[in-house]
Amino acid sequence: MAYQTYITEALVCGSTDSHTADRSFLLFTREAGMIFAHAKSVREERSKQRYALQDCSHIRVTLIRGKSGWKIAGVESFHNFYTLAKTRETRAFLRNTIHLLRRVVHGETSYKEIFDDVISACLKSEEYSHKKLELVLFARILHALGYIASVKELEPLLKKEMPFSLIATLVPEDEEICREAIDHALVQSQL
Repeated sequence: MAYQTYITEALVCGSTDSHTADRSFLLFTREAGMIFAHAKSVREERSKQRYALQDCSHIRVTLIRGKSGWKIAGVESFHNFYTLAKTRETRAFLRNTIHLLRRVVHGETSYKEIFDDVISACLKSEEYSHKKLELVLFARILHALGYIASVKELEPLLKKEMPFSLIATLVPEDEEICREAIDHALVQSQL
């Protein structure tokens, strides 16, 4: 019996060792949401996938849905955001972003807008203030998931595309409104 393969972009959000050389990965995919996928013998030195499947890597992955879950059949690496980061602040931004994704995104539901926002923010993380970029990205993620309602003050930040032009001009009052909305959403959702 042949299994169907799925090819999608993904962000590696974590991994767990299993058996001698196997590893399970938490992948935030563009097409299938947050999934666990298993890779055989990926920790061996001869494995061609081991470098592409590091935490914080942006990859194109070929997945197979088997009887016991997702299996990784192939990987093409675009880049590792953590390796490209030049400052501690950028690494902290990446860590916080992945932590939030692991905290609020659950299940195999496609969140293409969130995925696109996260990838574009990670690619441009060196160009903007990390605190402002993090506030806007987190507000957009929580709004897309339904944890933050549309508020008049936040409306320009929650438009269709990531508003990079507004990040540089974000005033402290707007930052405070964003911070309060994010904190309120996380407290009320009990996540």
